[in-house]
Amino acid sequence: MTSTEPRPPSTQERAAAELDPALVPPVVTAQTLRQYIHAQVVRLRSGESGVLPVVLGLLAIVIVFQAVSPGHVFLSAGNVVNLFLQSAVFMVLAMAEIFTLLLGDIDLSTGYVGAVGGVIAVQLVQPATAGWPWWAAIAAALLACAAIGALQGTLITRLRLPAFIVTLGGLLVFNGVLLIILSLGPFSGYPSLSGDDADLRVLYDLMWGHVTPLQGWLVLAAFVAVFGVTTYRRDARRRRSGLVAAPLSVTLIKIASVAAAGAAVVAVCNINRAALGTLAGVPWAIFIVLGVLAAWTVLLQRSRFGRYIYAIGGSPEAARRAGVDVRSVRTWAFVLCSVTAGVAGLLYASYLGGMSNNVNGGQLVLYAVAAAVIGGTSLFGGRGKAMHGVLGGLVIGGIYNGMYLEGLAVQWEFIVTGLVLIAAVTVDALSRRRRG
Repeated sequence: MTSTEPRPPSTQERAAAELDPALVPPVVTAQTLRQYIHAQVVRLRSGESGVLPVVLGLLAIVIVFQAVSPGHVFLSAGNVVNLFLQSAVFMVLAMAEIFTLLLGDIDLSTGYVGAVGGVIAVQLVQPATAGWPWWAAIAAALLACAAIGALQGTLITRLRLPAFIVTLGGLLVFNGVLLIILSLGPFSGYPSLSGDDADLRVLYDLMWGHVTPLQGWLVLAAFVAVFGVTTYRRDARRRRSGLVAAPLSVTLIKIASVAAAGAAVVAVCNINRAALGTLAGVPWAIFIVLGVLAAWTVLLQRSRFGRYIYAIGGSPEAARRAGVDVRSVRTWAFVLCSVTAGVAGLLYASYLGGMSNNVNGGQLVLYAVAAAVIGGTSLFGGRGKAMHGVLGGLVIGGIYNGMYLEGLAVQWEFIVTGLVLIAAVTVDALSRRRRG
């Protein structure tokens, strides 16, 4: 005989009934797609705008520059790929800055720290001098950046020096170090990645190389399969255990959205974008950016270390009283910031086809901070994701690319970027007031 008694509520359902949806993530209070959407609307009205402002900003940039660009070429395949490549350095540097911004700190040295990493790799692969293999040169560059981050982090946490002053000093110091390393070897200060040497080509192809169209689709299929199975199984396991998890419909929408976005990127990149001959395929730089994004998203969102960073950014004293080793976590955050800046430096060296003393690390770090904040990371600490660096980097790159197509002078790029940054900080400040 079948029982008609109602099913007792799960732990998540009982907890959801007692919570105000304006104060908690929708995944906690929602049991259905409709409830999830309602909770998102409530949080939006309460000041939790999330990535909506930057998404709307990106949409506005696309519409405006597509309408005003000569020949309406902004959304052409060639220009979209160029936009990705021009934004890659900004996106990775912004993800580097997020580690320190989450703590309520800042690292002003990342522009030149990344450049130092880039020039170390370029100098070490020169066949006429060091002749290192490409993988050893990259490892040495990233280790050097890690050492710089450890040094600065130690000065900040052990001697309790202000991060602003330490990293400002680092900006000046590593600008000088960059010039010293550039002067080594018979290159007149301009070591290049041009040539037929295999190790030079690998570094050059970090930005300019690409996979074949078929390889792009295969990589996308493998990624979507892994992401989809992992996400579905994790959420299903949490639902069975009565823990907090998104409704099944939200999980499926998330997987479908990732698949659709990936398919759009691969399809655009696979269009022939060469004036003569054939040039098609997803650039390696996109894979590198996505790899950094995936690694740091897992670290910040799925690890104990990431939870410690958010806790310290919210309240260092409360985190210390809870047993968190605040000094160690902060030091490691500066190490990871510098290592990520080193990855950006490698991409920058590849983009330039070498290194020179014309690197403007001060401007790069300002763009990095601007991209992180525009993307949604709070300057006050405790709130931000790696994805915010990617979105903010796309905004910076979109402004740069669109104004270049219009033939506008660089001063207008600075003005527009600064206004966008002020608008983003204003949105963040107003959101904090509404939440308060």
